[in-house]
Amino acid sequence: MNTLDTFHFAFRSLTAHRLRTVLSASGIAIGIAAVILLTAIGDGVQRFVLSEFTQFGTNIVTITPGKINTHGGSLGAIGSARLLTIEDAIALKQSRYAQYTNASVVGNAEIRAQGRSRRVTAYGQGPDFARAFNMQVAAGQFLPDDDPRNPRAYVVLGSKVRTELFGDANPLGALLQAGGSRFRVIGVMASKGNVLGFDLDDTVFMPTARALEVFNRQGVMEINLAYFPDAPVQAVVDDIQRILVARHGREDFTVKPQQQLLSTLSTVLNVLKFAVAALGGISLLVGAVGMVTLMHIAVSERVSEIGLLTALGATRARIRILFLLESIALSTLGGLAGLIIGTGIAGLLKLLISGLPVNIPWDYVLGALGLSLVIGLAAGVIPAMRAAKLNPVDALRTD
Repeated sequence: MNTLDTFHFAFRSLTAHRLRTVLSASGIAIGIAAVILLTAIGDGVQRFVLSEFTQFGTNIVTITPGKINTHGGSLGAIGSARLLTIEDAIALKQSRYAQYTNASVVGNAEIRAQGRSRRVTAYGQGPDFARAFNMQVAAGQFLPDDDPRNPRAYVVLGSKVRTELFGDANPLGALLQAGGSRFRVIGVMASKGNVLGFDLDDTVFMPTARALEVFNRQGVMEINLAYFPDAPVQAVVDDIQRILVARHGREDFTVKPQQQLLSTLSTVLNVLKFAVAALGGISLLVGAVGMVTLMHIAVSERVSEIGLLTALGATRARIRILFLLESIALSTLGGLAGLIIGTGIAGLLKLLISGLPVNIPWDYVLGALGLSLVIGLAAGVIPAMRAAKLNPVDALRTD
């Protein structure tokens, strides 16, 4: 029996027992399809979350009041810490790494204009906010570069607020009341939509100092510093700490680089993606168990055939190769079928459900296909060795 005969015999064995072949391959196919679907959704979610965080830029450092990583005592006790102020943001402009600085405060306020009122999220921001966070203005302009401590009473509307209060009318130049203060509308932001559950279109933007008056606050909630892209992150953090410690006398604030947060978030999401891939791998393992079982059954059913082959001169090594070829062919067919099914369903989900983040990570797919080949090889080893050890005389008697 030459090599060509061996391949031909293995192929005829698979086609002669179609139901067994389909059942063996389907277990692997289901496992491969499960791996593809779960990792596609997991990878899509990872990309979606990271894109939500990075759409505002990645070269940003956030400074918040309170030292949350000190040892002993309660953590993050902002109430006992010195507040961050607009003057701190002005001082941070001295940093050689600072591209933009922005003092921020957020609150809920009822606004009124054109005889209509609406409760929205109001953001107190500086003039550099739009540039630092890649925000676009659709009409008018963003907050002007006034003295941060005494800015003019201007306000910029989110696109949804503009529609709700002014409809199709031009809001530029109109008066708007927020709390007990009056503002003049100078701009409308381009639509940004929902970002991590926050509707950035249902907002208004006003100067930070004016927002502190509306919310009756003494200090800002955070300061954002956008640094030059080629600047080393640790050097930026060290320079921020140097400037603020000189002002406060001690380190009573927390510096959080966005790159560090993104790195941690990416690690967590990678672990989750690996976990869902492992769940799909369980289905693949179940398919492997089914293949081993069916291959053992095949050996039991074909004892006389094995005896005849041995009597005709087939060596034990050739018998082993026959069964190994069958199991590898089954796993390959199952893997390819699972690849077609998994990618087809993933593509269909992406087409039918526009909001569902689906992205096929091909490294996981290739890994699953490689694993299916290994499973086929492993599933065929024991049955092949069992078949090769059969005594040809005893095997022929079973016929």
